[in-house]
Formats: sequence, C-alpha cells, structure tokens
Amino acid sequence: MNREYHKWWSLHLQRDMELLVFGHAGAKVLVFPSRLGRFYEYENLGIVALLKHKIEEGSIQLYCVDSVDAESFYCNGAHPSDRIKRHIAFEHYILKEVLPFMDAKNTHNCVIAHGLSLGAFHAANIVFRYPQFFKKLVACSGRYDLTLNIEHFYDLFDGFYNQEIYFHTPVHYLPNLECSWQLNKLREIDITLVIGKEDPFLRNNQHLSSILSQKNINHQMPVWDDRAHSGYYWRRMATLYI
Repeated sequence: MNREYHKWWSLHLQRDMELLVFGHAGAKVLVFPSRLGRFYEYENLGIVALLKHKIEEGSIQLYCVDSVDAESFYCNGAHPSDRIKRHIAFEHYILKEVLPFMDAKNTHNCVIAHGLSLGAFHAANIVFRYPQFFKKLVACSGRYDLTLNIEHFYDLFDGFYNQEIYFHTPVHYLPNLECSWQLNKLREIDITLVIGKEDPFLRNNQHLSSILSQKNINHQMPVWDDRAHSGYYWRRMATLYI
C-alpha cells in the first residue's frame, strides 16, 4: 500500500503542517482527526489497516490532515474571538492548500469529507459551507454546536458569540440558509451522520438532522448502541460508511 508523508510551511497558518496520504487512486477521502488529534491518529487507530483492501484496489485514497485545535477551540489562553479566527485560518489552509494538493495528486472527481468526534465537526462544517468541493460526508460522533455545555464538554467560546462563530455553527446558520445554489449543491451530497444512542451529542445530531430534513437535504443518521465514541466503534463505522 502506498504511504506518503508530506510537510510544508502553510502560508495561511504560518507554521509547518503535516499530513499522510494512503493509496494511489480512487475517491479522495479528507480525514480530520478527533479532538486535539494528530495526522497519524487514523493510522494509529487501525482504521487504515481495515480499509487496506479498498485502498490497494484503488477505490479510495486517504488524506489524513493534522489539527490545530490546541491553537483554536482549545486554546484557553486566547480570547474566543482569536480562537475562531485561528479556526478560520485552518479552514483556509484546507481549502487553499490541502484541496489543491489533493487535486494535483489525483484527478478523481469525488472528494469525501470524513471526521471523528471534533473532526466530524470540521468535516461537516466545511461541507455545509463549501458543498461544491465535496460529493460525500461521513461524520462520526460529531458535535455541531461548539457553544453547548453538556457533561464535561463546555462552551468552547466561554459565552462569547459573534458573527464568525455563527457562521461556523452548522445548527445556527443552516436554518437561515436560503441560497438555492448552495442548497441544491448540498442536496447532491451523500451525507451520513453516525452517532451513539448514549453519546451526549445525540440530541445535537437529531437537531441537525431535523434542520437538514426541513431543507430537503437527503441524509442518513444511523444511531448505534452505547456511546459509540471511541476507536473501537470508529473502526467499524469506517468500514461500513467510507
């Protein structure tokens, strides 16, 4: 199986960024790690190994990116307005550096956004905001409102709220989305939101699902037994939905 390590200086983040590529052809899967996760998490969890057959036969090619969560949402020493700005810089890195890198390596027209836990937020948010770049979304154990306080998961903006946070909170901006072009693009995407029935963000997923239904955006939301928020479950989910 082809495995490549890449590192370059990101103009948008003003720091080195690393990623791993697995495979040589097929649909391109943009993989976001879980909260504070690294670019090698997907491999370390054993998910790459489970997808080996699809990768080697050229059905899919994985692009596992790094996170900057410790510099954005989980940078408690920074003002919330700076946390969201850092996230926006990360989004620009993905859109203007990673996606062109993927296109240069592989001309397949299908790009799948995929993420675990907070990575599911990253994957879903970028798809909802820029649906023209994606054909499929697989979001596992996601949280789509970072202002919520549930269990030990706190409001990542400490009560602060502004327009930038609004436009990066899917359950806030999607109900007001009226652009027919963007809605039609979203209706073309194969969307899977998978969550455990004991996951603290089950209700948040149900809320997002109801919003998508109201907008006539087709999707599926499989609800798994237990909390289903760990590598054991994510390995099984990946083999079913990727």
